[in-house]
Amino acid sequence: MLTAKEIRDSFKNFFESKGHHIVPSAPMVIKDDPTLMFTNAGMNQFKDIILGNHPAKYTRVADSQKCLRVSGKHNDLEEVGHDTYHHTMFEMLGNWSFGDYFKKEAINWAWEYLVEVLKLNPEHLYATVFEGSPEEGLSRDDEAASYWEQFLPKDHIINGNKHDNFWEMGDTGPCGPCSEIHIDLRPAEERAKISGRDLVNHDHPQVIEIWNLVFMQYNRKADGSLEPLPAKVIDTGMGFERLCMALQGKTSNYDTDVFQPMLKAIAAIAGTEYGKDKQQDIAMRVIADHIRTIAFSITDGQLPSNAKAGYVIRRILRRAVRYGYTFLGQKQSFMYKLLPVLIDNMGGAYPELIAQKGLIEKVIKEEEEAFLRTLETGIRLLDKTMEDTKAAGKTEISGKDAFTLYDTFGFPLDLTELILRENGMTVNIEEFNEEMQQQKQRARNAAAVETGDWVTLREGTTEFVGYDYTEYEASILRYRQIKQKNQTLYQIVLDYTPFYAESGGQIGDTGVLVSEFETIEVIDTKKENNLPIHITKKLPEHPEAPMMACVDTDRRAACAANHSATHLLDSALREVLGEHIEQKGSLVTPDSLRFDFSHFQKVTDEEIRKVEHLVNAKIRANIPLKEYRNIPIEEAKELGAIALFGEKYGERVRVIQFGSSIEFCGGIHVAATGNIGMIKIVSESSVAAGVRRIEAYTGARVEEMLDTIQDTLNDLKALFNNAPDLSVAIRKYLDENAGLKKQVEDFMKEKEVALKARLLKNMQEIHGINVIKFCAPLPAEMVKNIAFQLRGEITENLFFVAGSIDHDKPMLTVMLSDNLVAGGLKAGNLVKEAAKLIQGGGGGQPHFATAGGKNADNLSAAIEKVLELAGI
Repeated sequence: MLTAKEIRDSFKNFFESKGHHIVPSAPMVIKDDPTLMFTNAGMNQFKDIILGNHPAKYTRVADSQKCLRVSGKHNDLEEVGHDTYHHTMFEMLGNWSFGDYFKKEAINWAWEYLVEVLKLNPEHLYATVFEGSPEEGLSRDDEAASYWEQFLPKDHIINGNKHDNFWEMGDTGPCGPCSEIHIDLRPAEERAKISGRDLVNHDHPQVIEIWNLVFMQYNRKADGSLEPLPAKVIDTGMGFERLCMALQGKTSNYDTDVFQPMLKAIAAIAGTEYGKDKQQDIAMRVIADHIRTIAFSITDGQLPSNAKAGYVIRRILRRAVRYGYTFLGQKQSFMYKLLPVLIDNMGGAYPELIAQKGLIEKVIKEEEEAFLRTLETGIRLLDKTMEDTKAAGKTEISGKDAFTLYDTFGFPLDLTELILRENGMTVNIEEFNEEMQQQKQRARNAAAVETGDWVTLREGTTEFVGYDYTEYEASILRYRQIKQKNQTLYQIVLDYTPFYAESGGQIGDTGVLVSEFETIEVIDTKKENNLPIHITKKLPEHPEAPMMACVDTDRRAACAANHSATHLLDSALREVLGEHIEQKGSLVTPDSLRFDFSHFQKVTDEEIRKVEHLVNAKIRANIPLKEYRNIPIEEAKELGAIALFGEKYGERVRVIQFGSSIEFCGGIHVAATGNIGMIKIVSESSVAAGVRRIEAYTGARVEEMLDTIQDTLNDLKALFNNAPDLSVAIRKYLDENAGLKKQVEDFMKEKEVALKARLLKNMQEIHGINVIKFCAPLPAEMVKNIAFQLRGEITENLFFVAGSIDHDKPMLTVMLSDNLVAGGLKAGNLVKEAAKLIQGGGGGQPHFATAGGKNADNLSAAIEKVLELAGI
């Protein structure tokens, strides 16, 4: 029986023998594509080639790609664990042709690999072909069907509808018919009862799709129409885990050697056995699947958080924790303990897991512990909701309450339902779904983008010249209109551009496009499918005219200074804190820089100062930039260049060197470190488990900061009569202030004692009740102290009511002895009603209550009102 590793290698070897170049997996987390958060298909890393933005270096490629499907069109999350073949993270084996071979070769090789190489039984295979779409003027894919007829009987070739057999990249862009290969893994007796043909695409767990061959031959325009692609593309994707299931004779992906070691480890932690209990099995499958997703996301640079991609990863982690908590009795963090098993199973194919082990463990453990605390909070809130619902004579809690638990506190609906069932209660699901739908609609409205078709003026691709020029003559290749949040903008693609597109943490350039007719402001430059897009608020009236593309050089220079400073900062942190430091993100703007790095404790003030001094020494040394442009990646590694985990590097790369700082980088940098001026770290903080963040200023911003500090010091000195040693002067004033404060406290205590004695002397007995009342401008704390002291001394029949004014605010205070409370008087009720006279409100306990107000003139009347309400 072939192992998972052998199956993966056999696929690559087969397509390598067919002239395909084997490329490494791209990171699962996508950083420079606004349309995608995660790699959800093998074709993602080739989008710029498929869209025609860049020429293909190789016309035939193949790989095994890490994919993640948990959001948008491809969302399998809720099925994961409940069935045997859906996953969040999975590997997709794929082969591509860019303008080379097409349907015939793709089908022939698929058959050869599955049947002749892997020896799958051809009688158990079915192929689907696109049945056509009359409304779109598309006929059945008879070409693909004719190729399949060479291998399969006609009753194993099935027509598929547009949903199943017409693949589209998105609402617009390349698309085309596809042909899926399905396999029937049922026992012979079941196959004899019902044909596999009748179960294809009917969600049968043993009649499943294993390979999809996509024939991209059209381009979908914004108006929905289709036009033929100039260069046809083959894009195939085969589910690695499903293929392992078929080849290893299993009926579940989870029974293969891809998942079995992990499931055994989970069962051992939970003190159970996989296969004994249905609900526990689901929980173990969820955890086994999710731990892979979480670990690989962290290695690719995406930490759990409350925003965008980070929120998706946090949600997956919490789903796994919740299943462990509910069905496996895991009330303490446990998932981080599974990492050694994952590394043992997959570390050979993906060495980044080994390199990042410490960080992955720490992040997962802290996230688990945080969510377990959230679960406890949610359970307490749900208990209160159930109590209130029962008190109202109901057994159904509102969907709004359940949604608040879910949305605000991250408390899952199914856990809410489980706890309610245990207590004989239910939740209004319809109301919950309405709340969820409203939230989704709000999110859709906020993110909705209306994109027009590209208007092509001339064919060609963009060449970036910004490393050498800030002005360059250019022509518009194509443009389109986009609308978002009621704002109309334009995206412009140039043949040559000096504008740096936002990437690698550095924000995009701004500037102008100048022709003989007009000047158009470029408000931002973004990357889309590896293509620099210039964003403007208006379109040139003469888009065909040649123009000068001019970058805002002041802004660019400030960005370059901050970007180069991050490289020096990275090097200095390694020197001061240790070689374990790894960059985990950055943000470079004209105003400041932000640098995230792996480190497991707070950086001390002394360490910060050492780092600053090292960086500033390198700035003063005015080290010239050494740029290695477009060199082989192996040569870059020999130079000692530092690569970032989660970044996709090609075969040729750019390396930036300032002395001992050598890094892979595509950003804009200063010609020499002296141009940075100076660096000043302004903050150091934690952003996630095991990840710290430094924020800093350079150049003119440091001058501004020092000016502000100097001005503040001068102002302080002036306040202290220009004392030569400001710290001594301040300490002296603090000591004097503490002494005066003590004197005031002693005086107030004496006043408190004297006032209490006077009140006791003036106490009136009315109907057997000892009434003490007064009205005076006193601190609220003093009145409270006196009230409690009197209650301690007069244990029966005490009725204390006081009106006081503290910082111009009138206050009403009532204190009652226990026997008066037992007799029916409530201090809270009395002050609440009487406070209306001072335009206020308040309350408290039955024996002591206060109320604040706005109208001090009626304070005496409020005191009398309290006595009147008490019947005194």
